[in-house]
Amino acid sequence: MPIELVVEHLVQAVIVGAVFIGLAYSPLPRAIGHRIIHGKARSNETDPRVDDLLEDNAMLRRQIEEVQERVEFAERMLAQAQARGLVGRDK
Repeated sequence: MPIELVVEHLVQAVIVGAVFIGLAYSPLPRAIGHRIIHGKARSNETDPRVDDLLEDNAMLRRQIEEVQERVEFAERMLAQAQARGLVGRDK
């Protein structure tokens, strides 16, 4: 067997071994094993922080709606005042 072929196979074996050792010590196989053993996380178990964020989001939406209503009201009042000639006159 030629020496070049032996060296080529040896280099390939070292590379494959290094890849397997790298995977063995990475968190990926542990995560896959945990998923296989325990399955998916249950969707009905929610983090209490999610509930807090959802409440905050709803409160902010209500506040934005109130501000939008006030801006629309102010725009209508300004348009009525301009139509009556009360504002926007150049003297």
